[in-house]
Amino acid sequence: MRVFSAIVLMLTMAAPAAAEPGWSGSVIAFGAERERLQSTPIEQRPYRPFHFYGNAVRRNYYRGTVLPAPRDLFEGATSLIPGQ
Repeated sequence: MRVFSAIVLMLTMAAPAAAEPGWSGSVIAFGAERERLQSTPIEQRPYRPFHFYGNAVRRNYYRGTVLPAPRDLFEGATSLIPGQ
């Protein structure tokens, strides 16, 4: 059972959806960036750390589930690191 879980985890992490938006490192947007985000449909906005509602809406739209995958936790954390 443990090997099966590891295989499923690796396959899940290795197969991101092609049309799915990437991650943005900005938790709070200001100025022109904020206006651009607000004028973009929520499904097309980038994933952002700590934006639980918007990220859940996007995951449900692209993947059919609101629960984050392990890759979401990793990518969300690494998007906060400057220079990534």
